[in-house]
Amino acid sequence: MNKRNTIKTMTQIDKVAIITGGSSGIGYGIAESLLKEGYNVAITSRSEERALQAVKKLKGVGIGAVIGLEVDVRSFESQTAAVKEVLEKWGRVDVFVANAGVGHFASITDLSLEEWHETIDTNLTGPFYSIKASLDALAASKGYFITISSLAGTNFFEGASAYNASKFGLTGFTQAVMLDIRKLGIRVTTIMPGSVATAFNGHEISDQDAWKIQKEDIGELVADILKMNARSLPSKIEIRPSLPPQK
Repeated sequence: MNKRNTIKTMTQIDKVAIITGGSSGIGYGIAESLLKEGYNVAITSRSEERALQAVKKLKGVGIGAVIGLEVDVRSFESQTAAVKEVLEKWGRVDVFVANAGVGHFASITDLSLEEWHETIDTNLTGPFYSIKASLDALAASKGYFITISSLAGTNFFEGASAYNASKFGLTGFTQAVMLDIRKLGIRVTTIMPGSVATAFNGHEISDQDAWKIQKEDIGELVADILKMNARSLPSKIEIRPSLPPQK
């Protein structure tokens, strides 16, 4: 056996994670971190091309394997098919990170019906479909379900009626789900980041974003949560930049 295979045998943990919206931003940062921890990771995106591009970049990161799947989180059938494909490939699901999200920011006077429905269907109904699709697999592995909410899930602001509604709903939804399924041995956490340096909502990342939370910071946080003793449950975590710029 060569040295590389020996190392893999000693450190591979043979656990499997699914991350929705994993082709960029926070989801990509989580995928990168879990691959370094030895997880096999499936990332999803509405765009198969973006998913496969992300897989190319993630190849060789850590020792876990990575695949990309085209999934629309607004479709229960699409999420169910993804879980089935992962089970067929790796035989288990240990972690499901419901990360995919969109943001439409406008006054209620300008917010369209389409923007409202896309926000709610992606940010709130999407995680509902995620846990329904993965529940049996997570119960079998005594696994972990994580949602990526936002500080906007407890703090409302002007021009964010749809986004606030989706994230307030996601925060409450996740906490209720935690109470529902902890008896099955499934742990549940919602992470609520503040300002994160990503291309979310068309933002162009620059040096001026250095003060913000970085995607790898959220990745490290997820990895740390998964290492905690199963007797302890950090059910809701707020994370914000340490020192925002002065206004």
